[in-house]
Amino acid sequence: MDKPFEIKINEDSRVPKYKQIVDSIVNDISRGKLLVGEKIPSINELSESCYLSRDTVEKAYRQLKEQKAIVSVKGKGFYTAKTDLISKVNVFFMINKLSNYKMMIYNSFVKSLGSDALVTLSVYHCEESIFIKTLEKNLGAFDYYVIMPHFKSQDSKHISTTTPVKLAIDKVPKDKLVILDNSKIDIAGNFAAVYQDFKEDIYEALQEGLERLKNYDKLVLIYPDKLVYPYPKRIVHGFQKFCAEFNFEFEVLDQIYDHMDLDSKDAFIIIEENDLVNLVRQVRKKNLVLGTDIGIISYNDTPLKDLLGINVVSTDFQAMGDQAAYLVLNNKKNQVKNVFNYIERNSI
Repeated sequence: MDKPFEIKINEDSRVPKYKQIVDSIVNDISRGKLLVGEKIPSINELSESCYLSRDTVEKAYRQLKEQKAIVSVKGKGFYTAKTDLISKVNVFFMINKLSNYKMMIYNSFVKSLGSDALVTLSVYHCEESIFIKTLEKNLGAFDYYVIMPHFKSQDSKHISTTTPVKLAIDKVPKDKLVILDNSKIDIAGNFAAVYQDFKEDIYEALQEGLERLKNYDKLVLIYPDKLVYPYPKRIVHGFQKFCAEFNFEFEVLDQIYDHMDLDSKDAFIIIEENDLVNLVRQVRKKNLVLGTDIGIISYNDTPLKDLLGINVVSTDFQAMGDQAAYLVLNNKKNQVKNVFNYIERNSI
């Protein structure tokens, strides 16, 4: 080869090494570092240079061939071949966790961008150090950086940002930055954003269900205080604001406990699905009537909640991804509050 061929392997990453090879080669083709028709090292050569097993490299090359990103020529070696990887838009998409909700946003974003874009997904698990290291490693390599900023403190509380995180994000050119989901990052500049307002969203959504909620004597928010992936405390603040304004007796608990003393005419607002399952099970066991004796509103919609007839308050995850794609494709710098809905079913 006329120029050095480099595969970056992160020994600390949980991403399989064969997948890191695949991603590295695909990204190099998409950014023009590898030209279509360019020869790449043999399996043995790459195995030796990267200190990897031959099986690992062979698995990576097999997947690249299946994707038609490379071809093998008998007696000559391997060559790049994927012309449609030369994308008009290259996006680095950073999410704090792998969940159904986050992947709904990601999938709608990718679908709305269409085939002229290559999106690289990165998960940082709410960890400040992983986020900063990953972002700084990829600075300058992409056309856009789409970031969902959610972090946790040492005692597993939700925080929107930290000073080191702000400094890292501030290195991204503002015309290439799109902030998703959480806008509380306190950085200067004109950048795009599609966000939830966690306090006002739940406050306004509960108002839509006010007439139904008046049938209950007490509202109970189940806000998990310590999670691997914690929720913004602003949800609690919005709930408290609603209860105070409309004179509801209320309580905030950190979970649904086993064998709870369920009083008739309590309505629960539940964030975690495990708590939802536990409460519904106890309601059925005590022969209480859901939507009459006990009310339930769940946070964030899913098809299962629709099937079970559970009322929800939820942002529109698909709309968030669609809107972010629109901002990227049209090079807009708007900051847009995402749609948040109260959906009436049969549980209040």
